This record gives sequence, C-alpha cells and structure tokens, in this order.
Amino acid sequence: MSFFRFTPAFANPQGSPIRELFPYLSRPGMISLAGGYPSPSLFDQEGLATAAAQAMTTGATALQYGATEGSPALREQLAAQCQARGIRCAASDVLVTTGSQQGFDLLLRVLVQPGDVVCVETPAYPATIAALRQAGARILSTPVDGHGLNVDALQVLLEELPADERPRLLYTVPNFSNPCGTLLTQERRTRLVQLALQYGFVVVEDDPYGELAFTDQRPAPVYAAAQQLLQEQRGEAEGENPVVYLSSLSKTVAPGLRVGWMVADPAVLRRCIVAKQTNDLCTSPLAQAVAASYLQSGRYAQAVAAACAEYRRRMQALTDGMKARLGDLVQFVQPAGGMFVWLTFDKGIDPQKLFDAAVAANVIFVPGKAFYADNADLHSMRLSFAAPDVAQIEQAVERLAQAFEEAR
Repeated sequence: MSFFRFTPAFANPQGSPIRELFPYLSRPGMISLAGGYPSPSLFDQEGLATAAAQAMTTGATALQYGATEGSPALREQLAAQCQARGIRCAASDVLVTTGSQQGFDLLLRVLVQPGDVVCVETPAYPATIAALRQAGARILSTPVDGHGLNVDALQVLLEELPADERPRLLYTVPNFSNPCGTLLTQERRTRLVQLALQYGFVVVEDDPYGELAFTDQRPAPVYAAAQQLLQEQRGEAEGENPVVYLSSLSKTVAPGLRVGWMVADPAVLRRCIVAKQTNDLCTSPLAQAVAASYLQSGRYAQAVAAACAEYRRRMQALTDGMKARLGDLVQFVQPAGGMFVWLTFDKGIDPQKLFDAAVAANVIFVPGKAFYADNADLHSMRLSFAAPDVAQIEQAVERLAQAFEEAR
C-alpha cells in the first residue's frame, strides 16, 4: 500500500493534452500549429526593457511583498483598459491575478462545490475542463457554432433541467475563442445575460484574445452588456452583475509577465482576494511594476496594432492554403481575430493515422478530442497561426496536405 493518500481529484490525474505534445516539438524541422503561444517576434522587448528599468527606480518596493488585490498603479491602468473596451469600472473593481487562469481557479474555489453543475461552451479550453474536474464539478456541454456559444441550445438545456440541477456557473470565451476562433454576436451576449439573470447562474467571461481583432467590429464585453441590461431593467448599472470578467496581458504584451485580472461584483472580488491570500499571497510586485510602467508608456496600442496586422497575415496564409490544398476534405470558419482555427475533417479519414502522418511529415496540431469533456468529435483539430511565420505556415500546409493524402 502506498504511503501517500491522494485526494480523489489527483488519484489518477491527467496532464494537459497540449503540453503532452511538447516532446514532438524538439524534433528537427518540426513546424508547430499546436501551442497557442504568441509570437516572440512581436514582443516589444525594447519597451519592456525600458519598463523594467523604470520599475526598478521605485527601489525596494517592486521587490517587496505587495497588496493581494494588486498594486494601485497597475489596477488604475487595467481599469483604463476595461473602460476602453466598454466596461464601466474603477481601479477598486479590479483584482490582479497571476494570469487569467488563476482568476478562474479562484472563482471555482469561492463559487463551486463538488457536485455543482457548471456549463462550458464546447469545444472548450482544456485547462478549463481540467480545473472543473479537479473542483469536482459536474460538467454540462453547450455547443458552439460559427457565431460562438449557441444561446438557443443553452436555453433549451436550461429549460429541461430540474431546478436543483441548474448550473452555478457558465464559462465562455466570447472573443475569438480558444479553440474555435469564433466571435459571439452582440445579440447573443445580451441573451446570455438575460438567461443568467433568469436562471441564476454566474457567467465567467474569459477575454484574453479580444484585443487581437482583425477588423474594427468588436462587440462590447458580456460584462458591459450586463451593465446595460441592468440599467434598462432596474435603473442601476452598478447592481449585482451576474458576469465576472477575466483578461490577461499574456497574449498582447508577454506571457512571461504572468499578469491577468478580474472585474467582478464586490462580494465576489472580496472572497477571491481572501482565496488568493492562501494561493500565492500576491502576484509578483516586480511583474506588476513592469506591466504598469509599460501600460503607462503609451506603447501598448502600437504593439497590439502591429500584432493584429501580423496575425491577420498569418491567419490568411493558413486559411487560404487550406482552401487551396485541402478543399472539401475540411470545414472551418475563418476567424476575425485571435490565434486559432478550428477544423473538422472528412469522416472517412482515420484521426490517429492523420496525426501520425502529420508528425512524420514534421507538422503538428492539437487533436480535437483534447477540447471535449465528453462525446469528443474525433474528426477535428485546432490549428494555431500565432507562432510560425508566413513562410513556415505555407510549408506547414503543404505537409498537412501530404498527411491527409496518406491518411485517406
């Protein structure tokens, strides 16, 4: 008998299905369309170096423990970011987190007990599924179509559920979702809020990709839609908002900063602060100082615009290439932003043979089964166009076409 007695959630733990692909990446000549990593070539290293030097002028402050809710300077800057996106909020409404993933973990700790029902849009981000399983939640899947979370299907699901089995929480990535790259329409955002108010569940809006838009058409956040609806229905925009907003600087500045944030109702925020105190005490004050200095510098908007332009070129190279080389074998929705394309392929193609043939051809993707809590569509995959450049993407498409040919 083992000396160690693990909790049920970790009795037989499963690691990230995406990170399990890492050994393939070390192969010479491998082109990865797998990991959703931002392109290092787009990091504003000069601006960040200046920001880091500026952060150190504060003396020992950046090297000392900090407030759990985050530094005042960074909270002011992040509140300004939210205001620019359409959310009415102040610095006091912001909790700085160690990446947006920590924000979701804190919410599970304060809102979800083992056995509680949580809805996720499906296909979904694998780390979300893993976090819910570790929390002991019962996961209900709601499908995504070409316009994001299918709110009609969600309404049908909610109507059919007994009152004691309705969800406590719903998780969605409305802007250029991971893995589907879809954009939730403004009408659906409002309807989602209406359903949350009617059926009493919290909407967790995760928005790491919203700034990476390829057009000027950007719907207001779900959080802002809730503020508007509360204003119209109750005359109080600052009433108890059923939406929690999460975002991050990982995709727009640098993931190495590990800076994310949460905007939520004060009652939720207060409890998440207490939960964070036993998690990491505070997000790195040094990283916060660098992030605050960088946002204050005025370089953020230019860096994001450059990233959007480059990612759009890479996305176009990938989607044009797949249309030309794969034709009717695949189906996908061309994204209007973000880092991902979700692709489904002909049922006559064996998924494992396709993956093996792709690896042999030195190109890798994430098989679609990684993005389902159950009933996975095996004839699907996620492709990321963020890290490889246009020339590499064009070569990757040729290799992918070769793999499809061998797997047919």
